[in-house]
Amino acid sequence: MKKNELKPWQKKEWCIPPEQNAPFVCHMEEVLDIYKKPYDPQYPQVCMDEMSTQLIGEVRAPLPALPGEPLRYDTEYKSNGTANIFIAFEP
Repeated sequence: MKKNELKPWQKKEWCIPPEQNAPFVCHMEEVLDIYKKPYDPQYPQVCMDEMSTQLIGEVRAPLPALPGEPLRYDTEYKSNGTANIFIAFEP
């Protein structure tokens, strides 16, 4: 196995159109066509994304990492609510 071959924290997400929903598929294809357009500084392509995340805090302080050992922490946590993150960017 190569170094860094396994990356369990990464995940892929995609949108599967509902059955019998041609307008949805048509609009999704229009969006994908926009992404394939070449860069034009006169008409910048601004993208927007958002995600919700849970805000958590430590109940007990993690044990410091030692040589040859990873950082160790307790799985118990304190919930500090949730937050919505928005980003608008030009790729």
